Amino acid sequence: MRTFLAVAQSLSFTQAAAALGLGQPTVSQHIRKLEQAVGRPLLVRDTRSVVLTVDGEAMVGFARSILAAHAQAADYFTGTGVRGRLRFGVTDDLALTQVPRILRDFRHLNPGVTLDLTVSQGVHLQRRVESGHVDVAFVKTNAGDGRGRLVRRDRLVWAAAEGTGLRWDEERPVPLIVYQAPSPSRDLAVQALEQAGIKHRVVCTARGVNAVLAATRAGLGLAIFVRSLLPSDLVELPGSTGLPELGELDLVLLTNPHAPAEPVEALTTAILAHTDRIRSIHGTRRWPAEPGRAGAAGTRPERTG
Repeated sequence: MRTFLAVAQSLSFTQAAAALGLGQPTVSQHIRKLEQAVGRPLLVRDTRSVVLTVDGEAMVGFARSILAAHAQAADYFTGTGVRGRLRFGVTDDLALTQVPRILRDFRHLNPGVTLDLTVSQGVHLQRRVESGHVDVAFVKTNAGDGRGRLVRRDRLVWAAAEGTGLRWDEERPVPLIVYQAPSPSRDLAVQALEQAGIKHRVVCTARGVNAVLAATRAGLGLAIFVRSLLPSDLVELPGSTGLPELGELDLVLLTNPHAPAEPVEALTTAILAHTDRIRSIHGTRRWPAEPGRAGAAGTRPERTG
């Protein structure tokens, strides 16, 4: 299972072998045995690439859960649970949505770990990891920039409060609610609008997610959210409104190389396991434009998944 996860993470038998301290033939043997055990191919591989099959994607979640359960059982029966101090940083949008459940479960399973939490902007947390003031940080980065350990890749969406009646056209630029620079979501939104030739104006610049939420709920303009972090009282605006696609961001874990290995790995396992659980149940609310009126919002949203 560990070998399979290493290959699934790197999509490379060579890199997985190096990370695990194994020979490449051993890695190939482990994958072959796992595929024989489940009776299905988990990877499609040739001399140039490695790709997960649909069953391989499913096995990633099962493997993480199995390894987490194995570690918990070993800790319980041997009494050698993870101990130490862990300085964890997280962006405020993640802190308000998914992280509380993760940390509650983590603290229950790892009572010997003293957890120090820092909530801040992603850029600030990256600097604190680099300076050694934070051990591991859960942040958003541009898709594919290669930093940190990928938790998942998620799409950015346009969002608004239901029933605000926002309009935009040639005479009325798209009203934007954005984070202060530097902000990956702000950069992608502005770039997408400019490439589409759509005028825009910033109506609110916020330092944190609470300010973004307040301005959006007040109907001041449109905000940009990672789809899985979209609050339930806001709705996603689809392409029929005339708005351009925003692209994707990566949710990653940045780790200081001098951080205590066991607490970091225990928290990483908890975050990855939680992500696998919510991946299959996440849904969004879409807000279609009024018939025949591009750039209009005001009809009743529907639930989609």
